Amino acid sequence: MPSASDPRPAIHVEDLSVTYRTSVERRPTLRSMIVRAGRRERYVHEIEAVKDVSFEVPRGSVLGVVGANGAGKSTLVRSIAGILPPTAGRVEVNGRVSTLLALGVGFNRRLTGRENVVLGGLAAGWSREELAAKYDDIVRFAELKKFMDLPMRMYSSGMYGRLAFSVAVNMDPDILLIDEALSVGDARFKRKSFRRMRKLCEADATVVLVSHALQSIKDLCDQVIWMHEGELRMWDEPDAVIEAYTEFLEVGEDAVTMEDV
Repeated sequence: MPSASDPRPAIHVEDLSVTYRTSVERRPTLRSMIVRAGRRERYVHEIEAVKDVSFEVPRGSVLGVVGANGAGKSTLVRSIAGILPPTAGRVEVNGRVSTLLALGVGFNRRLTGRENVVLGGLAAGWSREELAAKYDDIVRFAELKKFMDLPMRMYSSGMYGRLAFSVAVNMDPDILLIDEALSVGDARFKRKSFRRMRKLCEADATVVLVSHALQSIKDLCDQVIWMHEGELRMWDEPDAVIEAYTEFLEVGEDAVTMEDV
C-alpha cells in the first residue's frame, strides 16, 4: 500500500484515448453479390469512446464523473481499472484497486451469497484465512445474514447491490472505482455507504464515482469531471460542474434532476 507521504497522485491519466473497433457486415446489392460471388462484404467501424482525456486524482480524495449516456464515463473508468487498454495515452494507478463497475458482475446466480463472496475474494487475491477474517464484516455491512446460504437468483436487485458494495469496500482498497452502482438499497443504506466511503478516504483511500445522481456527486465529491462525447468538457469543484452541466442540459437543479440525470 502506498504511504500517506507518497507525493504521487492516486490516479494519473494523460492524453487517454480509447477507440472501439467493430466489424460490420454490409447489406450487399445484387451487383456486388454477383461480383463477389455471393460473399458478404465486411468493414471496420470505429467509435472514439474517449478522446485525449487528462486529469489527476489526489490520494484520499473523491472524484465524481458525470455526463449523459454514451459520454464515455464507463469506458474511462474501465481503463483506469485496467480492463480496457488505452488506444493512445497512458493511465498510471498507484495502489490496490477495488471495482464496483456493475451490480452483481462476477456473481453466479446459481451459487449462494456465501459461495459468491468466497469466489470473489479468491479472485481478488485474498487467502482463505483473510476471507474467513473478513466474511463476518462483509455480511454485517450488507445486512444479509439470513440470506447468505440462499442462491443469488432469489436476491432482489437491492440485495445484489448491497452484497457487491460490501465486498468492494471490505477489500481495504487504496482506490475504489464505482460505476453507476451507488443507488442500491434504501435511504439508510445509502447514507451508510456514503459514510463508509468517507471512512476509506480518511484512511487515505481514493474513490472515483460515476453516477447520474447529482446530489450524491455534490455531497460526496471533492472534484468532478464532466464527460461529453468522449471528451473532458470540464474539471472543477462539484458546484461549478453541476451548475454548468444542468444548464447545458436545460433541466436546472430541481429535486428530480439532482436525483437522476
